[in-house]
Amino acid sequence: MAYFLQQASRDYVVFERSHTPGSFFALYPRHRKLISINKRLELQVQYNTAITHVTLDRDPQAWNGHYFILTDQNSQTYRCSLLLVATGTWVPNVVSFTGSEYVEGYETVSINPEDFAGQTVLILGRGNSAFETAENILGVTNFIHMVSRSRVRLSWATHYVGDLRAINNGLLDTYQLKSLDGLLEGDLEDLAIVKDKKGKLHITLRFYLENSNSSAGAETITLPQDELDNFATRAPYDRVIRCLGWKFDFSIYNRSLRLVPGRGNKRKYPQIKPSYESRGTRGLFVLGTASHSNDFRKSAGGFIHGFRYTTRAVHRLLENRHHGVPWPSPIYPITHLTNSIIKRVNEASGLYQMFSVLADIILLKENATAFEYLEEYPVGILAQLELHTGRKAPGGLFAVIMEYGRNFSGADKDVFYYNRAVGEAQHAWQSNFLHPVIYYYKRLPTEREMRLRPPDWPLPRPDAIHHIVEDFLTDWTAPNAHILPLRRFLENCLGTDLRNFFAESCFLFALTRQKLPPSCQQGYLRMQGLVGSEGLRRHAVEASLMENYTVVDTPNELLGGQKDIHDQLLKDHVIPTNEVAACPGSARELRRPPGPGRSTFNVQDGEDFQDRVINSAKPVVIDFHAQWCGPCKILGPRLEKMVAKQQGKVLMAKVDIDDHTDLAIEYEVSAVPTVLAMKNGDVVDKFVGIKDEDQLEAFLKKLIGA
Repeated sequence: MAYFLQQASRDYVVFERSHTPGSFFALYPRHRKLISINKRLELQVQYNTAITHVTLDRDPQAWNGHYFILTDQNSQTYRCSLLLVATGTWVPNVVSFTGSEYVEGYETVSINPEDFAGQTVLILGRGNSAFETAENILGVTNFIHMVSRSRVRLSWATHYVGDLRAINNGLLDTYQLKSLDGLLEGDLEDLAIVKDKKGKLHITLRFYLENSNSSAGAETITLPQDELDNFATRAPYDRVIRCLGWKFDFSIYNRSLRLVPGRGNKRKYPQIKPSYESRGTRGLFVLGTASHSNDFRKSAGGFIHGFRYTTRAVHRLLENRHHGVPWPSPIYPITHLTNSIIKRVNEASGLYQMFSVLADIILLKENATAFEYLEEYPVGILAQLELHTGRKAPGGLFAVIMEYGRNFSGADKDVFYYNRAVGEAQHAWQSNFLHPVIYYYKRLPTEREMRLRPPDWPLPRPDAIHHIVEDFLTDWTAPNAHILPLRRFLENCLGTDLRNFFAESCFLFALTRQKLPPSCQQGYLRMQGLVGSEGLRRHAVEASLMENYTVVDTPNELLGGQKDIHDQLLKDHVIPTNEVAACPGSARELRRPPGPGRSTFNVQDGEDFQDRVINSAKPVVIDFHAQWCGPCKILGPRLEKMVAKQQGKVLMAKVDIDDHTDLAIEYEVSAVPTVLAMKNGDVVDKFVGIKDEDQLEAFLKKLIGA
């Protein structure tokens, strides 16, 4: 946060109680060190300053109606308008029970394995610090027992980085495979520890001591094994180690700040809003690990690779609130929408690390001709987006977020089951692994809708939703599996064509359509865009970006040899006045039935298909294809060539399944390329895939002679 404040030239100071930043990590984790490099950034950090008390000073002239008064260890006071608390959770969790004075803390226990040689050790706790301690002494101890009230939660099953990581789980092997060590579940407050004359520690239960003299030795107190001879912890221990984690230090805050612990398993963190502001005091923001209550056991907000992004989000919120600096949001033409999303889901680390918490918000302009792109906005405050960002959402919005499958994560889940991943785009909604999800809203969700959203949903139910299918390489750039379904989803939401067209295609659309695609409106009609050259046209044809207007079945003497591309366009598409089916601007598009010299045509719509295919007096082969289909690029020209050789005895209709999904469904086309043979309105033959020229000629002759 200091870096962002420095970049914005704000008046700030950082109080650090130690002589160096990140002093917590000089000791923890006990078996490694994290070296900080913050000093080289030349930030305004006041070292060796321990804040011992924080209170409020009411003042109507202050930003939030009060100032924060901070007192350090030398009784010097400081006043500020905004207080950002990033002290982490450094106070050890200590459970008090009879005999707890015999327990060693994780923060002071020896890290030399030789000090535990041949000893029997009991560890209280079941987090990474407990397993880290066990891993360090596993090879030298007699055996290790671990007790906690919760079961083991493995990070690869819960997909929560704060649960047990594989690097520390050696104790699980010795427990399950070698029967040397063990894990127990129980409430630590029900335990009691008594020490015998030899210094051994015996584990008993609190109710065994209720009618006994708790100060007596183990020899005179009734122990559980006296009544149950196979009691699990009947063997005496040499050492008991407490590894119960840490909590936030609430002691320095005056009651006037109303900074209170969270509820349930979040009580070690202060209560904050989804904006990271304290629920009790305006102007007090909690950052870093201490802000983890917003996504505890859900995302990575309690860890450096997560809170580095939430901290930047808080800075942007404050810049807008106190300095009138709107949230950064570049504006792009609508034709860039698909590419913008694909780029972000493949490159944005904030979305990836803070999944289900931070989202990219795309605000649509009027008539959906352009959009604003807001990166990594906290989804919990989506309803207040206009207030927090200074941006408006008049035309609806998209939210781009990363999610795991709804039922994939959990301590009791088998995440290695067979067929755990899906690879087909049509099954993307069943994706289990982290994958992009796009929510579409026609208007900004309300606060009530945010409160009533389904359990475990980061956002309310949208007007439309799209899952980009999970990818083994987390690389969402596959044209067929990732990009095409996304583009079609966006087009359906916006009611427009988001493809980019060359000038030749835009020229054709201008003659034959009432409404041009946005790329033609924003390019061709403004005298921009790519014009036809022989090399560019040939490349576009080979990539199936436009039709090959030079491939026709007109005799060479009529073509007059090589034709200019614009002459060829006019020959193929300009319609004589006696063949006009409707005037420009009418509901019906211009059409020209295939003339005597042309046997290949593109289907325009359902009515055109009825007129020129079903009602055709000649046999027709129907080529169902797609621009993104590689095999279609091979079969299409080959089939056109063979149809031309039939000298007008058969026609060829080309149907793009992306433009005519209804026809593909009606004729049960499930893959491309698919070719149907139709005669007198009935399908008489069919094949899927690629055929060579001899096979195609036999297919056509069979149709002609049928």
